[in-house]
Amino acid sequence: MTALERSRLRDLFEGAAYLLRGLGVFIATPGLWPIGLLPALLALVVLVALVIGFVAALPSMVSALTPFANGWSPSDRDVLRLLLSLVLAVGAVWLAMISYTALALAIGQPFYETISCRVDPAPIAESTRPWRAIRRTLRDGLLLTALTAGIGLVLLVLGFVPLIGETLVPVAGACVTGFFLSVELTSIALERRGLGLADRLALLWRRRLLALGFGLAVFVLFLVPLGAILAMPGAVAGGTLLAARLTSTFQ
Repeated sequence: MTALERSRLRDLFEGAAYLLRGLGVFIATPGLWPIGLLPALLALVVLVALVIGFVAALPSMVSALTPFANGWSPSDRDVLRLLLSLVLAVGAVWLAMISYTALALAIGQPFYETISCRVDPAPIAESTRPWRAIRRTLRDGLLLTALTAGIGLVLLVLGFVPLIGETLVPVAGACVTGFFLSVELTSIALERRGLGLADRLALLWRRRLLALGFGLAVFVLFLVPLGAILAMPGAVAGGTLLAARLTSTFQ
């Protein structure tokens, strides 16, 4: 293994270590537990309710989308509408998954700001006004969700290409999700340092393997049942520590 390969591998593991450090800080501070867990739980409840409502409305929605199938045989019509329902349901769940972090950050912005300030090693970092920060979090969250969804659709199409779709596309999808999770989870600390979305993307891209290691670790933990709720506050803390590392490096 060359020195460059060792450096890249070290960045990946070091990025993942920031999540562990953030979780350790959160677990060791019981006073942060209520304000950290409540927004994550509320975001999950909202998204689950929206997905359930969407799935309940699917039969009428699919029928309205496929009027041309009314004259088909019952078996063919049912198969088409079942397949379309499955695609829409999976799409709704996937969209809920990629928008969870943005929604949790928007709902819990003042609370996660408190956690971030508590663990931020840079004393010069100043809190932003709550309502202004919430509006910015919603705006940036929508932009990042749309960007992630757009890239995800491209990867979905590539998924039908033989060999590539079975090997490279799943890895690329996980990496895209992991990188944008890092962008979102470092947003609170980086915004206090005066960095907008474009600047944050550029900063994280310069150390993309470090950001990717952190984001992939978060992504894997979020896949565990209830992992998103329990890990979200620690992920914010870890993102704050990562943001401090990145800004100290590039100052």
